[in-house]
Amino acid sequence: MKKIIIIIFSTIVLFASCLPQSKNESLTYQNIVILSDMSDRIEPLINGSIPNQQFPPKDIDEIRKIVKFFKEECVKPGEKIGDKSCITFSAFSKKIAASVDVEQIKNLGDKQQFVNSTGKYVGCGLAEKLVEFEDTVKAVYGNTKNLGLDLISILIEKIENENIVKHNTFLTDGVDTTFINYENHIYIFTDGYLEYWNPNANRQFYFGGTEINRVRQYCVNNGVDIKTALEREKALGLTAYRSAKNQYVNLHILETHERDFDKKFNTYRNPQGKRDNEILEAVWRKWAEESGFKSFEWKKY
Repeated sequence: MKKIIIIIFSTIVLFASCLPQSKNESLTYQNIVILSDMSDRIEPLINGSIPNQQFPPKDIDEIRKIVKFFKEECVKPGEKIGDKSCITFSAFSKKIAASVDVEQIKNLGDKQQFVNSTGKYVGCGLAEKLVEFEDTVKAVYGNTKNLGLDLISILIEKIENENIVKHNTFLTDGVDTTFINYENHIYIFTDGYLEYWNPNANRQFYFGGTEINRVRQYCVNNGVDIKTALEREKALGLTAYRSAKNQYVNLHILETHERDFDKKFNTYRNPQGKRDNEILEAVWRKWAEESGFKSFEWKKY
């Protein structure tokens, strides 16, 4: 009986040793979403009299850098095989205006021809599509103007309902498994001020001059910094909005305009530590952290 058991066990071990060993692989791709709020971003004068710090728009130059990053660091023509990265652009109040999604090309041979602009994609591959992408950005900036948007509510709506966030998945043949991961980056080009034409429509996400002054005055009256003021007095900030999708999003706020900065004399109306831009950054950051975003970046350019 023992001999039979030994023979069976040996057979199982021998059979198992002949089976192919599973190989697991993890790959990460980038999903870049660019949203522009278009509030006072294309006029040389704001309200016909105030010189616009954002004219001509610096956004286009900054978006060009993101497109270059997408091409050279994400897709890497001539170097990388089988990329699945994506880049899209739209005005906040509009649907997607431009998109290049490498993942949409399923056949590997076609994908590499597209990425390298060779074969049937000569003249219509990645290089050309990215030029078209930048041209569309310029056209949108040249023809779109918003007086003010309920920015955060629209952001929430886009994340929840417009499928701009990509989710991790995996591919398997029963033996080997490849895990496909996405780093979702949402870049918001804005003047930072959460003001819109009808402030009474949604007060929980409205944050303009009056709200900024309220934070600043609290800091002065209580001898505290901005962060402490927002932690102590919740009503000074924004209402957090937690969503299961937020945890997959790296949120980047890029802004150009500082309302309390006098460009003519290169001076600020308020002292360091209490300036408009500093208050806005702290408010945005606290909202993003409490709303569960994966990461937050505030960039002034």
